[in-house]
Amino acid sequence: MGKLPLEGVRVVDFTQIQAGPQATIWLAALGAEVIKIESNKRPDMLRTYFQLQTSSDDPSLNKSTHFAFLNYSKKGCTLNLTNPRAIEIAKELVKVSDVVAENFSVGVMERLGLDYATLQAIKPDLIMLSISGFGNTGPDKDHVAYAAMIHAFSGLASLTGYIGGDPTPSMGPFWSDKIAAQTGAFAVMVALHHRAMTGEGQYLDLSMSEATLAVLPEAVMDYTMNQIIREPKGNREDFMAPCGCYHCQGEDEWVAIAVANDEEWNALCGAMGNPEWAREERFSDQISRCRNQDALDVFIQEWTVNRGAYEVMEILQKAGVAAGPSVNVEQLANDPHLKERGFFVEMDHPEMGKGLLPRVPGKPIPTPIGNFHPAPSIGQHNDYVLRELLGIPEDEIARLVEDGAIY
Repeated sequence: MGKLPLEGVRVVDFTQIQAGPQATIWLAALGAEVIKIESNKRPDMLRTYFQLQTSSDDPSLNKSTHFAFLNYSKKGCTLNLTNPRAIEIAKELVKVSDVVAENFSVGVMERLGLDYATLQAIKPDLIMLSISGFGNTGPDKDHVAYAAMIHAFSGLASLTGYIGGDPTPSMGPFWSDKIAAQTGAFAVMVALHHRAMTGEGQYLDLSMSEATLAVLPEAVMDYTMNQIIREPKGNREDFMAPCGCYHCQGEDEWVAIAVANDEEWNALCGAMGNPEWAREERFSDQISRCRNQDALDVFIQEWTVNRGAYEVMEILQKAGVAAGPSVNVEQLANDPHLKERGFFVEMDHPEMGKGLLPRVPGKPIPTPIGNFHPAPSIGQHNDYVLRELLGIPEDEIARLVEDGAIY
């Protein structure tokens, strides 16, 4: 077995909630040693979701499924960053690390004395990832932003929903966080490659709004070049027809179908038994089909509604047409393709027990499948970080605990 891609890389992780932790979980799963910094005084907010979701009086900070999903394969260390001695310990940890990640509001790391300029002075080849709503420069830098605001600011929310539907639909809370997380993880890996080639560290100033804009190229280009403001179009694409989600046999059963060209159209028609309506002039080419999608969707659904979603998928995929069922959580967990690829990993958490969690997409080949172990209990690896990595004597650790630096 070969090594995982990021074995030997150490990450000091000051991130919390979604965008930052999801970026660092990618690095952890690929072999990096990620050390999450938080404290009992200021734990990652996702740890408190257990009490919010269950209305439980259990004071444990270790039973949040949200936290477990976004922080597995990491180590945990409690440093009270309001204490000056804890800041010094954090700096000592940075000295023996490769990457620092944070997603505080702009200015927080500077006020703590943990900004890039300060840390680079003690670790010249340091790579630092900072994720914020609008970046660390520019007139909007001081605006605090969560995902819903980024959805609105970037225009993503205005493009989401059904044709003629609510112009401000709810997208859920975390879409832009996921986009920023994946962008951030990739940026760190590029920076690590650059450092391996040149010996230089980098500061990665990642704006969530810019990362989100990067996944909306058609809308941005259409406005800047053609002055066209795009509107929601449901499940349709610009040059695909049919393209949508169609009702199948059974309650709330649906299948997604997308046809990109005449060859796939002919394959779809053949799979449906070459119905007479498919030969109508209004469906004779891709442009005509795009112009007549409402009528086309009626015919397609008349065929799908008498078949199961998986049956439709198998028929169409065998014919060379892109199709897949819309699945619920149980169906996803039992999907044979995901099972074959080992997408879900079973973890045995000391307080929550066994459960399935999704593996980071992609399988390093020919290396092992990845680095996977349960999310850390708060402060679980204090002894490892303080004694083994930093060599702090036990009596000094006891004083730090008493003074509130380690809490």
